[in-house]
Amino acid sequence: MITGYKAARNRPLTCGQRLSNKALAAVRAPVEHGFAHLKNWRALGKVRTGPSWATALVRALLVPTNREVAR
Repeated sequence: MITGYKAARNRPLTCGQRLSNKALAAVRAPVEHGFAHLKNWRALGKVRTGPSWATALVRALLVPTNREVAR
């Protein structure tokens, strides 16, 4: 797991650390948006099957979600 840099009162972030945080946020944003859309459907809370079936369900749900987001 990669985490960003955190500034303190007496230690602000350097330019490189800010750029690193920005790059990390750019990678994380689409993933976080995907999870948010799936939570809106509340489908994952009712899954009581094996991991392979849950993976197939998530992939199937992401298709219309990605089309809606891309509009």
